[in-house]
Amino acid sequence: MPATGSAAAAAAGSPSRSSEARRRRLVAAAFLLPALVLLGALVVHPIGYSVYRSFFDRSGDTFVGGGNYREILHDDTIRTALKNTALWVVLAPTTATALGLIFAVLTERVRWGTAFKLLVFMPMAISMLAAGIIFRLVYDHDPDRGVANAVWVGVHDTFAESSAFPKARPGRDSPLVPATGAAAGGFTTRDPVRAGVPVLLPLVGVAPEDLPGATRTAKAAPAEPGKVTGTVWQDFTRGGGGRPNAVDPAESGFAGIRVEAVKDGKVVDSATARADGTFTLSARADGAVLRLPASNFREAYAGVEWLGPTLVTPAVIGAYVWMWAGFAMVLIGAGLAAVPRELLEAARVDGANEWQVFRRVTVPLLAPVLAVVLVTLVINVMKIFDLVFVIAPGSVQDDANVLALQLYRTSFGTDADPGLGSAIAVLLLALVLPVMLYNIRRLRKEGSR
Repeated sequence: MPATGSAAAAAAGSPSRSSEARRRRLVAAAFLLPALVLLGALVVHPIGYSVYRSFFDRSGDTFVGGGNYREILHDDTIRTALKNTALWVVLAPTTATALGLIFAVLTERVRWGTAFKLLVFMPMAISMLAAGIIFRLVYDHDPDRGVANAVWVGVHDTFAESSAFPKARPGRDSPLVPATGAAAGGFTTRDPVRAGVPVLLPLVGVAPEDLPGATRTAKAAPAEPGKVTGTVWQDFTRGGGGRPNAVDPAESGFAGIRVEAVKDGKVVDSATARADGTFTLSARADGAVLRLPASNFREAYAGVEWLGPTLVTPAVIGAYVWMWAGFAMVLIGAGLAAVPRELLEAARVDGANEWQVFRRVTVPLLAPVLAVVLVTLVINVMKIFDLVFVIAPGSVQDDANVLALQLYRTSFGTDADPGLGSAIAVLLLALVLPVMLYNIRRLRKEGSR
């Protein structure tokens, strides 16, 4: 009898439990429904429609099958975008992750590590658009505006000073003529010079504000027995009124310009012009031809063309690394804080140096964190658009092109081709999917541990 009662109670409770489970499923579905609707509207439907649209032509009326995908393989601009995207995937994540690892390890050993981490992470607070504008200015070719070229030109000029007279040239009826042969680029006197007879070497073409700071008003050199004297000056009077090939009171000397005396192709003497443009050569210059060597007129070093066709992609990658190295550093630093210190100390006790501890202990223990950072950045750079669009000038956007930018350029504008744009979008999705699936599998494995 008790057993029969127990069975009856169980039978009575079964419908109650099933109704409770059904109710819970309905509640769960009610909570999930808004998310599922949004997922379908914002993700599933656009993906499905993009795949469908990629099989039609520009107008959307004619079915072209795989024609858009074949065009991707044959279009030079899109192939450049594919090549650049591959370059981004290889360089940007690895560089940012490596720098993040270095920063995370080093900041543990300095007292001001927290402040350094804050400075490195701060670029993450800047939008891609703002970062692009910043680096467009950083990479400006003019050293007076672009920080990168200002530094580069400063370092260059420290070891190889540029000329102050790159545009100087002889004026009309000047006693100077262009040099030939190995001396091309400079100027020589038409006739040999004589000791005791002052020489005039007039030049034009240099703006007054571009003259060296030590420049003074030019004056005619006095004759000196047994020596060759002369003046090199700017033969131009602002406002007019000056006499050609004559030193006028309002004209400036070419301070620092080099003058050489040449006999039989050999330099027998040389001098540097004073602040007023005057110079003095020894008796060895008697009968020689005077030469202003090409080094006086070398074009000023203008730096590197960072945003030219050759360097524009590495330059934009540099801007990306500046932004995302802080992200990598913070994640790796969190992983580093969880590394057991006794393992590091044990390695040191066993005789390992700091490099061996880093390479054989720290890096292997941080491998899961490094994988997270690397995969996240790979997915991120697959979609890079803002930096390339803002930093690369219009004249080199084809050279800096990436798939996301090509997708935008193809799909919008006066010459838009939605069919080809949809095909590029599907290709981009196909490239990102393997990385995302790898990330999901890795997360599942870590969750099952």
